[in-house]
Amino acid sequence: MLIEHVGASPRIDPTAWVAPNATVAGDVVIGPNTRVLFGAVLTADGGPIRVGSECVVMENAVLRGTRKHPLRLGDRVLVGPRAYLSGCTIEDEVFLATGSTVFNAAQIGRRAEVRVNGTVHLKTVLAEETVVPIGWVAVGDPAEILPPDRHEEIWSIQMPLDFPLEVFGVERSDDMMTEIMTRYVRGLNTHGDDRRLDS
Repeated sequence: MLIEHVGASPRIDPTAWVAPNATVAGDVVIGPNTRVLFGAVLTADGGPIRVGSECVVMENAVLRGTRKHPLRLGDRVLVGPRAYLSGCTIEDEVFLATGSTVFNAAQIGRRAEVRVNGTVHLKTVLAEETVVPIGWVAVGDPAEILPPDRHEEIWSIQMPLDFPLEVFGVERSDDMMTEIMTRYVRGLNTHGDDRRLDS
């Protein structure tokens, strides 16, 4: 399904293929010979998405571009099933396995791998050819790669990166969720005027 969002329409190279039940919304460019498989969602929520050539975005993956954090995939990138990417930069020949998560302002270097259920956190810089093991967390610049059971160490690096402020523009506080959700819901109202292009 191709959707015009806030006046921008997807641009898909004629050699690319998008599954009929994938959703591509807004300012999304899909490069030559790329494949977007069944159930995938590419949504430019205020910021563009650029997908290079010969990429594969597998089933039920979600790619989101935001106003502050556009999303870019280089060439020959594999995005596995159920992966979630938001406002990040992925260089060429990267492998993002099933269930991997890459957060806003993260950068993943050429030929890096994020294995099954691995996480690359907010503002994290993962060097070329680095591997995030199954279920592990990469956090910081340069990235430290830690197992999930070392939460206190992960949090000591993650907390100053300030997810609520970076992503939602809201200072961390006891009642921050009220402000975050008010802003988030208001921002997503822009989808009310979306127009399906391929019906």
